[in-house]
Amino acid sequence: MKVSNRLNNINGDGDDGWGLFYRSRKMIADGVKVTELTIGEHDIRTDRSILDAMHASAVGGHTGYAMIPGTDALRDAVADRIQTRTGVPTTRDNVMITPGGQSALYATHLAALDAGDTALFIDPHYATYPGTVRGVGGIPVALKASPDNDFQPQIDELAAAAADPRAKSLLINTPNNPTGVVYSRETLNGIAQVCKDHDLWLISDEVYDTQVWDGEHISPRTLPDMAERTMVVGSMSKSHAMTGSRVGWVCAPADMITHLINLATNTNYGVPGFIQDAALFALNAGDALEAQVAAPFERRRALTLQALEGQNVVRAVPAQGAMYVMLDIRATGKSSWDFANALLDEKHIAVMPGESFGSAAAGHIRVAMTIDDDAYVDAINRLVAFAKACIT
Repeated sequence: MKVSNRLNNINGDGDDGWGLFYRSRKMIADGVKVTELTIGEHDIRTDRSILDAMHASAVGGHTGYAMIPGTDALRDAVADRIQTRTGVPTTRDNVMITPGGQSALYATHLAALDAGDTALFIDPHYATYPGTVRGVGGIPVALKASPDNDFQPQIDELAAAAADPRAKSLLINTPNNPTGVVYSRETLNGIAQVCKDHDLWLISDEVYDTQVWDGEHISPRTLPDMAERTMVVGSMSKSHAMTGSRVGWVCAPADMITHLINLATNTNYGVPGFIQDAALFALNAGDALEAQVAAPFERRRALTLQALEGQNVVRAVPAQGAMYVMLDIRATGKSSWDFANALLDEKHIAVMPGESFGSAAAGHIRVAMTIDDDAYVDAINRLVAFAKACIT
């Protein structure tokens, strides 16, 4: 039987860029000790108090169908969180709870695009972005952010791409995965102007909003006349180490939320109630819990910069936020694919090649700061030594 063209083409050329990750996991399964610095998975588990709340809710009977847009209490809590942090009036009517951030990305693109429309996004990008666009029948168009500009998007290039009448949306991610860059206010003002000039939906992936080490996180929904054309994607995964719980949200104009609820009714039918109750408990725990989850990454970012001092073979892209550092290894003369594969083979350290996230990150590798401090520093020191050996 024939599979639809949409699914056959969801990964474009058939390579989602994660071959090295799968190879490292196979090595681990075969008994090889590999230092795993590939994916953004916390080295701590979900806090016990959150799990206790989840258990109590399930045992208490909240295991049936839950409200499809999310429970009123959780939507209120998300809305309050957003309004408190941004100053933009937000109510539950602006919020729909989703099964994780990825589901929210899919829903927002399905809402913004008709088949054949163009969706713009920034390269380097999270690995699923182009597949998400193809999955809803859109045409993904990546716009390169140069390492020479610290991976800040170039507004004139965005404007040129947005002038295409087929362009209907622009997806941004700040703090950024994979680069760790936080978009400046100047950059975001330029992005907002492009969206207004060319009538684009702005889809803002803000799942790392609690992980900012330098600068400030600015949600573009706060900029003049942008709340009406912005859909914000949020998640409990990174802020509360709840990756497996699959709780995210979309914050958007109320009329768009109504349409997204209709979509959810015909697709995932909502998020389990006991998981929503656990998410509500986690949000009500306040900033202290979020700071506790984020603290190891800020600490390891400082440890990374210390480990890179005194040499210029491996250089860090300004690591302003998120749980990753992007390292420039162009001085080695190796491509990021060759470097990452050789590092895995010879030193058993697994990192992601920059091109896994788009061609703009050629000559770079992404390192996830997701193992304990001592093992992490040891891995960075061994990585630097390996890089130096590449040019001797």
